[in-house]
Amino acid sequence: MAFVLSVATTLAWAWTGGVDQLGLPLGTVGDPTVSMPVIASPDFPVLGDHRRSLPARKTPSAGPSATAPDDPTVATAPGTPGTPYALSKPGAVAPRIAAPGLATDSAASRGRCRTGRKLVPTCNVLWGVAPGAHTESRGAGALAAFERKTGRTQAIYHAYHGGIRQLFPTDQEIAIAHQPGRHRILFLNWKPESASWAAIARGDRRTDAFLDRLAVHIKKNFPEQFFFAVHHEGENDVRERAGSGYTARDYAAMYRHVIKRLRARGVDNIVSVLVHMAYVKHATQSWFNHMYPGDDVVDWIGFDTYAYSDPGYGHGDFAEIFNRRIEGQRDWPGFYNWALSEHPGKPLMIAEWGVWSSRRNTAYKVDFYRQLGAELRRFPKIRAMVQFETPHNQKGQDSSVDSTPAALQAYQKLGKLPIFQVAVTP
Repeated sequence: MAFVLSVATTLAWAWTGGVDQLGLPLGTVGDPTVSMPVIASPDFPVLGDHRRSLPARKTPSAGPSATAPDDPTVATAPGTPGTPYALSKPGAVAPRIAAPGLATDSAASRGRCRTGRKLVPTCNVLWGVAPGAHTESRGAGALAAFERKTGRTQAIYHAYHGGIRQLFPTDQEIAIAHQPGRHRILFLNWKPESASWAAIARGDRRTDAFLDRLAVHIKKNFPEQFFFAVHHEGENDVRERAGSGYTARDYAAMYRHVIKRLRARGVDNIVSVLVHMAYVKHATQSWFNHMYPGDDVVDWIGFDTYAYSDPGYGHGDFAEIFNRRIEGQRDWPGFYNWALSEHPGKPLMIAEWGVWSSRRNTAYKVDFYRQLGAELRRFPKIRAMVQFETPHNQKGQDSSVDSTPAALQAYQKLGKLPIFQVAVTP
C-alpha cells in the first residue's frame, strides 16, 4: 500500500514539475529559441552499451571504490549518504561534516578551489543558475538581476536551446561567459526536434547537417570548455515499444551519435552532461539503465530535483529530495546511491533545483536554504548545483529565491558559504 501511495504522489510531482521544468514554453512548434526576444543588458552587451542491471538496494560504503578516477579530490564522506533527518528549527546550526574534496574555509579564502579537468572543481561545489525561466526576460538581463539580488557572480549560466535553426553559444551567451572580471561556465542544453531519436542515431541528414554547422560555429567562436546536455530528462519521453523511435536504447544511441559527431569534427571543448529527472517512477522501469550512452560520451551525470514547501512528495530535507529511496516490489536505492554504484567515476551535478514556494509554509524554504550547506557535505560526489529560477512554472509554482525577504536573505548567505566558492579558470 505504501508503494502505491508513493507512486501516486510521484505522478502528481511529475505533472507539476517534470516536463515544464524545461524552461521553455510548452506547446511551441519548431525552435522556440528563435522566436524568443533577445533581451540586452548593460551588463552583457549583445556581441556581433555496457550497462548492468539495477543493483540490489544498498548503501555505498566509504572507500576507494567511490572515488572518481579522473577527480582524485573526490571521496565518500564519513557516514551514510542520504540518511533522512528532519529540518532543524530556524536558526539551528547543523553539524559540520568534513569530506575530502570539500575545501576548508581557509583553503577557499586563499583561492585554492578552481575548475580543473572536465570542469570538475579541484574542491568545493560550482554554483549556478538558469535565470528568468518561463519568462520573456530570461537571458543576460535575468542573470544580471539575479546576481544583483543574490549578491554574487554565478559560476554556471544555464540556457536552453531546441531544434536545428539556431547555432549556439549565441553572441549574448558568449558575452556572459566573457564578461570582464566575472568568468562563467556556460551550460547549454539542447533538445533535438528534427527527427526521432532512432532516426538521429542512424544519421538523419538534416540533424547531421546542423551538427556539422554547429561544430564549425563552436570552433570559430568559443574555444573554452562548456557543459553540454543532449535532451535532458529524456526518460520523460521514452516510448518503450518496438518501432516507436523513442525507446531507452534509441535515446542512448542518439546521445552517442550527437557527442561523437561533434567531437569527430574537432569540438573537443564540450563537457557532456547526461541529465535525468530524478523521478522514481521512471527510474524503477526495466528500461531505465538502457538509457546510458556509455562512459566515453558522458562526462558528468546530472539530476533535476525540486523541494516542495507543502507536506507530501518532495517535502523534507535535502537527502529526501535528492536521494529518495523506495522499498518494496521495485526497490530503488536513491539517485545518489545509484550513481555511486553504477557510475562511480562520474562527478554529479544537480542540473536543476529549487524550492517551490507556499503561502502556507513560508518558513520551509528559509530552513531548506539554511541547512543545505551542511547537508551537502554528506554528498561529496555532487560538484555543481544550478538553481532553476522562475516566478511561475506551467502550474503557477514559484521557485524564486526572493519569494519572501527571509528566503532571499537565507539564499544570499547560502551562496556565500565557502563550499560554493570556486574560481572559474579559462
